[in-house]
Amino acid sequence: MTAILELCSINLLSSSLLIVAENTQRQAPEWLQAFILGIVQGITEFLPISSTAHLLIFTKVFGWKELGAKDFVDAIQFGSVIAIVWYFWSLISTIVKGAIKALQTKDWEREEWKIMVGIGVGTLPALIFGFLLKDILPDSALIIAIMSVIMAILLALAEKFGSRKRGFDALQIKDGILVGLGQTLALIPGASRSGSTLTTSLFLGLERDTAAKFSFLLGFPTLTVATLYKSLKIFQDFQAGQLPDNIVLLLVIGIVSTFIFSYLSIAFLIRYLQTKNTLVFVWYRLAFGIVILLAIANGWKD
Repeated sequence: MTAILELCSINLLSSSLLIVAENTQRQAPEWLQAFILGIVQGITEFLPISSTAHLLIFTKVFGWKELGAKDFVDAIQFGSVIAIVWYFWSLISTIVKGAIKALQTKDWEREEWKIMVGIGVGTLPALIFGFLLKDILPDSALIIAIMSVIMAILLALAEKFGSRKRGFDALQIKDGILVGLGQTLALIPGASRSGSTLTTSLFLGLERDTAAKFSFLLGFPTLTVATLYKSLKIFQDFQAGQLPDNIVLLLVIGIVSTFIFSYLSIAFLIRYLQTKNTLVFVWYRLAFGIVILLAIANGWKD
């Protein structure tokens, strides 16, 4: 019942946004667009529902073509990177110090070393495939809808068949490799980076909150590299005079907004998964994908 009520509240919010979309398209100043895009990015980056999907659909509905461009929304992901570091600073510090000590003492069985290496090797597949496929995979609403439904089914299967018996101290290097391979699914629009890593982690038998933590930590290097790459591209475009003079202010607003709502999203999901399952996200993703498919079938132009 709780899951149904939460899903209904999300759908009511979505309906309200669609009602005001046309007016907002005409009236929203750029700073407000940047702030709202930061909210969407922050909330959806860490929930297993795909930030790319929501940002693409959101900007299409509201008609925010300039700030809704992929370079801008990828650059404001820096706020999500800061949120990960801020929230997990103690854990990250412990892992790094432990890994350094393991390196010094050649203690390759040390827990922190396994986690650090797991995160490192788990990041490589996403970076390699991301570089190779960055200009190939299209941001299509149809693909987003299909992947939303597929990932909902996979998450439901992981929830049903995952043993959920392994805590954070049971993480192994192979977990990083396998979850990292799962993370490459996020290169397909609508798959969701957090959704693919959370699903893979649950299939591997990790507890829900452990799966979420590992998903966030594994996403840190990937998000950082993607953000730096897009920020460099924006800087080059700015130097070439292809961007508005206030782009720096808009980026700051977007990053701050993203940071605030990313932090809240991380805190919410970890606390939520300590006592509840992921089925609310399964139902939401199914509804999200089906609504888009119905909209396309009724003439909505992708």
